[in-house]
Amino acid sequence: MINVDASTKTGGLTAIQVQITPTQGEISVGESKFFLCEVTGDAKDIDWYAPSGEKILPNRPDIIVSRGDETMSTLTIYHANVDSAGIYKCVAKNGDKEAQATVQVKIFQKITFESAPSPQEFNEGDDAAIVCNVVSSPPPTIIWKHKGSKIQAAKDVRFKILDKGHLQIRGIKKIDEGMYNCEARVMARGEIDFRMIKVVVNVLPTIRARVSDVNATADIGASALLACDADGFPEPTVTWAHNNIVLENGDKYSLGEDGSELEIKDVKKVDEGDYTCIAKNKAGEKAEEVSLNVFVQPKITYLNNKTASEFDEQVILTCEASGDPTPTISWSFENRVFTEGEQASWTRPDKYESLDRNIVVRSHARVSSLTLKNVLFTYAGQYLCSASNSIGQDEQLMFLEVRYAPKILGLVTVYTWEGNAANISCEVEAHPGAAVLWFRDGLQLPSANTTNVKIYNTPSVSYLEITPDSQNDFGSYNCTASNVMGSESKEFLLIQAEVPSSPEIQQVDPFSSTAVVSFEEPDSMGGVPIIKYRVEWRLPGQEWKSVEHDAKDDLISITITGLKPETAYKVRMSAINGKGEGESSAVSSFTTEPVREPSAPKLEVKVQERGNSLKVNWIKQDDGGSPIKHYLVRYKAKHVSEWKPEIRIPQNSEYVTLSGLDWNTEYEVYVVAENQQGKSDPGIVSFRTASDPTTIPDAASGGSGLGTGAIVGILIVVFFLLLVGVDVTCYFLNKCGLLMCIAVNFCGKAGPGAKNKDIEEGKAAFTKDESKEPIVEVRTEEENTPSQGGGPTEPNETTPLTDPEPAAADSTSPVVNVLPSTANNSVAESFSTAQSSPVSESTTLTISTCSPTKAPPQNSPTAQSSSSNANPQPDVGPLVDLSETPKAPPTSDPTEANANSSQSAPSTDLQVDGPTKDAPNAPCTDSTTPAQNDGKTVKEEKTKVGETEVKNATAEVKTVPSEAPQTNGNESKA
Repeated sequence: MINVDASTKTGGLTAIQVQITPTQGEISVGESKFFLCEVTGDAKDIDWYAPSGEKILPNRPDIIVSRGDETMSTLTIYHANVDSAGIYKCVAKNGDKEAQATVQVKIFQKITFESAPSPQEFNEGDDAAIVCNVVSSPPPTIIWKHKGSKIQAAKDVRFKILDKGHLQIRGIKKIDEGMYNCEARVMARGEIDFRMIKVVVNVLPTIRARVSDVNATADIGASALLACDADGFPEPTVTWAHNNIVLENGDKYSLGEDGSELEIKDVKKVDEGDYTCIAKNKAGEKAEEVSLNVFVQPKITYLNNKTASEFDEQVILTCEASGDPTPTISWSFENRVFTEGEQASWTRPDKYESLDRNIVVRSHARVSSLTLKNVLFTYAGQYLCSASNSIGQDEQLMFLEVRYAPKILGLVTVYTWEGNAANISCEVEAHPGAAVLWFRDGLQLPSANTTNVKIYNTPSVSYLEITPDSQNDFGSYNCTASNVMGSESKEFLLIQAEVPSSPEIQQVDPFSSTAVVSFEEPDSMGGVPIIKYRVEWRLPGQEWKSVEHDAKDDLISITITGLKPETAYKVRMSAINGKGEGESSAVSSFTTEPVREPSAPKLEVKVQERGNSLKVNWIKQDDGGSPIKHYLVRYKAKHVSEWKPEIRIPQNSEYVTLSGLDWNTEYEVYVVAENQQGKSDPGIVSFRTASDPTTIPDAASGGSGLGTGAIVGILIVVFFLLLVGVDVTCYFLNKCGLLMCIAVNFCGKAGPGAKNKDIEEGKAAFTKDESKEPIVEVRTEEENTPSQGGGPTEPNETTPLTDPEPAAADSTSPVVNVLPSTANNSVAESFSTAQSSPVSESTTLTISTCSPTKAPPQNSPTAQSSSSNANPQPDVGPLVDLSETPKAPPTSDPTEANANSSQSAPSTDLQVDGPTKDAPNAPCTDSTTPAQNDGKTVKEEKTKVGETEVKNATAEVKTVPSEAPQTNGNESKA
């Protein structure tokens, strides 16, 4: 702090006062500062005077005086130095009036860090001196801090404050690394300043090899990888050297990015040796050795083919191989392996050593020999020499050629018959190849007198084809083969074949319509194979019926079909070969069983493409003497007790497909065949579905392969097909749409509106009488036709898939009397349609009916003459007209009027779910009640109609209002 002195001098009265601000005048070297001289009173001149007493002029560069107004003047000292110190005076004058004030300016040295570099690096373990040069006036006090704490050299001998304030750390460690605070203080001024110095401790590298010994294989184009890991600070650079030569990237060597990995390409044996890994940084360098061991795969260097003759004393096969480590050599021939010290060692099925010691293996260093003594022709062939060591194996084949005289093989007896060509095969093994000749009674074949003999030769077989003309052609034939090593002959016999003996019937298992005949094959085949078996059966006193079955190896029984129940039959069998049919076996008798339930079908399971779908096939067995009505299929998962709903399959079906099954679940399927007598035992099969697929192909990985244009095109095609489908549906169901317009306007067709589902199934029938009364069709589970005399018929596509509700005690079903003239015929008969009778659309009513009564013949003249006179029955309810067609004009015919009046009701959908007895308009009459139409029948005409269906569980009634023919069939529109 300095004092500022101010005083006022006047010639008389005190009128002017001067004050200098600030009152303190300390300036640090190099700094700038200004002083403000304020005058109170009128002052004409305000001047500043330097410590030397000289007036400070405005043109001085370091000290500038500027007057702001009449009462103020400023003194500015720029970049003060030591010469700027002293007492400065401000004088204010106005005439004889004068006032002045002084301020003492002192210049001092501020804390200045002349040298405090950062970072400062040291090697680990060295005595480090952290430099921090600080100057000030007066000299500062230096304090060192690390990690926020003051370093106290008196308490830690590792630290020492040097003369110039430097910090010494003895044996510096990596943990001493970090930021150090060099703080300078001047207590007199309370001045403080600091510098943060980063201290880096470099660590000498440490190095270690990942694998000290690396193995590699030479001459296979493989590479060897040598690697070492180096640590240190800063991170060391790694180089490799081999035989004191630093290795660099090139065709032979490849270094990793950090140099820690050395790849030696296409390793050769000469690359074997020690490689030095060198790590270097600021702290120094370290090295580590890595050994490369180069192995060589075995390679067979010598192996030649050999030739020997049969019965030679011995032949020696030699095999040489190289490799490191030294390979082991072994020999093999076919399935035998020979090694040193063993004779003919077998690896399969058991180890075997030759008792005669004809095969000997000897090995020395890289050479092995295989000696075959007492050479046989079976020694010929390919021998495999195998050389193996710990890193690989090499194999090479050689061929041993054994020359030997011909050897003739083959069957010596051949069977045939007159007129049938036979081949006698003379199979010859010989080396070199042999020439084959055929002889008969010393004469070479073929001779001039033999026209029925031909010879065909192949490299190994000679065929003598003989077509016997008489018994003289049977007998002995000689085959002679010869080559340079010798010759051999063999006699072959051509023998007259016979028909086979009779098979023996062991057992007959009769059923209602089938019988299974079990038999044993004939004792004598006649010299040639049996090709067929004939089974014959008959009723007593009638002709034999027969069927032939191809002979198979596993054929032990034959099934006879088409038999009558409770009927006695006789059966016999015979065998057939190329020569002919043999004698028949002894006749066996059996009696078929009465008509009964069918036998259980045999089931076969086939899993579909999708693992949770299954196709169950069945093979029809004995039908019990009565045609199969249908098959009943039910199935369930084994772990549950509830069966799936029963499926009824038509009798001509052979399979059912079960879809949507649970994954990985065991199912059981029961299939039952049913005829008029009842149900068979179930055919049972179990199976397990596939596991639920867990892998979904990733379509994104391969790309969809479809561009935007292709996708848009596909969408357009799909939309077009959808429109076509809707138009076709409208055409068939509602007789409208574009297709309908084309059919009407261009083709003149009325469309398929007159065809209903029953017509497509071929089961619908309609009637139309001359009185134009409604046509009625009743379909029950057991429809009757005139040709069957009212008896039951086979089930068809309209047969319900579930059993009907229980009926009355007499087992008859209700009958609906719809119209007096059609009540009987419509129930008892099925009618076909006529293409030429246009009528309006009909409506189908599905209701439950009783058993039909037997109808009179369809062509009865009475029906044609009296249909118009028939009166409605009192118990018949009014028919519901579901047609929307125009009404026919009035008629005088009361029956027609009644029919038309019955059609005037609005169109209605009617479905009866329960028994017919609940419907008030459909009373049931007993099947024995006589017809109430006075014996009159309705004339039948074939009509073409369209129908709207209303379904019930057991039968269908179809009413077709009859109208006058229309000029255009298209006017009849739903």
